[in-house]
Order: sequence, then C-alpha cells, then structure tokens
Amino acid sequence: MADITNQKQRTVAITGAGSGLGRDIALGLAAKHYRVFGTAMSQDEIADLREASDGAVTLSRCDMTNEADVKAWAAEVTAKTEGGLDLLINNAGILTPGPLEILPLSAVRREFEVNVFGALSVVNAFLPALRKQRGRFVQVSTMTASLPLPFNGPSGASKAAMEVFAAVYRAELKRFGIDVIVAAAGNMKTGGPAKTAAALKRVADGMNSEQRELYGKAFDTFTSTLNDMQSSGLDSVSAANRVIELAEQVPAPSRAAVGSDAEEVLRLVREKSDAEQDALRLRMVGLEG
Repeated sequence: MADITNQKQRTVAITGAGSGLGRDIALGLAAKHYRVFGTAMSQDEIADLREASDGAVTLSRCDMTNEADVKAWAAEVTAKTEGGLDLLINNAGILTPGPLEILPLSAVRREFEVNVFGALSVVNAFLPALRKQRGRFVQVSTMTASLPLPFNGPSGASKAAMEVFAAVYRAELKRFGIDVIVAAAGNMKTGGPAKTAAALKRVADGMNSEQRELYGKAFDTFTSTLNDMQSSGLDSVSAANRVIELAEQVPAPSRAAVGSDAEEVLRLVREKSDAEQDALRLRMVGLEG
C-alpha cells in the first residue's frame, strides 16, 4: 500500500455506504478517482448515491449477517477489479442503547451479529483481494470502545471486540503487506443523531413501571446528554475526510482518532486511573454525583 498515491485507479469497498458517514466516505473517495464499491440498505440509497456520484459509486444490497450474501458481494466486487482490492473500509454498524438489565439479549446478539460477526465475514471475504494488492483495511470504531459509557454497553463492547480482532489481523497479515487501521470516532453529525434519538425513545417508551422507577430518570438524563453531544459533533464530511486521510496515510497508523473529542478521550484513557475513568464516564453523560 506504500504506493497508494501513485496508482491511477485505486479500488475500495465500503460497508454501510448508503447513508451517513459511509456515504460521505464513498463520495470523498470517488472524488479522488477511486473505483468505489459499497453496501446499502435499500434501492433508494443505491439510486441516490449513483446520482450523487455521477455513477462513480457502485452499491449493492447486502445483509452483513448473512455470510452467503457477504461472499456474493465480495465475489461481485473482485470480478470487476481483476481479483484485487486496494482498500476495505468496515464502516457499517448499529446501535443498541439502554440499561443492560432490561435490554433483551436478542437485541444485544443482533448488535454483535452486525458489528462483530458481520464485520469479520466482510474482512475474511476480501482478504484474498487485499493480499493480491498488498492493500489496507480500515475498521471504523468509536471512542466508547476505549471509554464505555453507561446505557451504551453493546455499542462499546462490540466495537472493542472489533478493535481486538483488528490488532490480531494486523499481526497475522503483516507478512502479506496488509495494513490494518482502527479509526476511533467521536461524536459525529452523520445522520446518526436522529436514528440514535429514535432508538433512545423506543427504549424509554418500552420500559415498564418498575424499570422506569429503577432507570427512568438516569436514562432520560443520558438521552438528553447524548443527543446534545451527537448534535454538536463533527460534521459528516469532515469526519469522512479524516477517515480518508487515515486510510491513505503513509506509514499507516495502527489506531487514530476521528474528531477532537475522540482524541481527548483516547488521551485520558492512557493517563487516568480506573477510578478516574469511572468518574469521567458518568460525568460525560451527565450522571456525576
């Protein structure tokens, strides 16, 4: 990947490219003359991005929790790239907020199916193509993988799991010339805040009287704080540009922040004790004291 900036037509596959951060990453890389492939959730997303990119981005519907779907998408992409791939950006993910005591285990499993097992299946499906090009793999993560927040456990845990897998991939793939980068994102205005607000409302509305007595007030505070944090976060295009910068950086960083808040959190995690981090995580969501 050392000669990435010298290639005439580089190729990239991006999961979750139909909306939000993934969409802006796709458009940003298309503007840099990459041949861009990605996954989307609907035909409307596919049509929208085809028009927005003047046909430079090719999206396919793909269920990341279905390994056969993932393999078929990878085969479709590599058939058009002569079997090689310069860059894979693992961006797709879902969010399952709520108190751990009341979250259905099925919802937590679903988050891991998408954020972990789906992500793993994508990486493995594209490894032969990445090996051929001595390419690069970027795992989009979150600062909460390093500093997990209350009422946000499944997201932090699933992304932390993928950061561990990324470190293992980095070691196992080094001899093949494949770089592995973790891009740890902070709060972003990428279309996610509206989805997050809706998910938080569903959890609050679904609480019974006992659950509301236990967690209602604290969860309402968390909801308000998180919505404010996301709404004031890094704009989508700036976040996408940062991911692209990391994807092209030489030499490749093993892990880097996307956004000043993520950079600050990663610094604090390195410097603070466990007790200080416990206090910090409560303070960040308005629950200190």
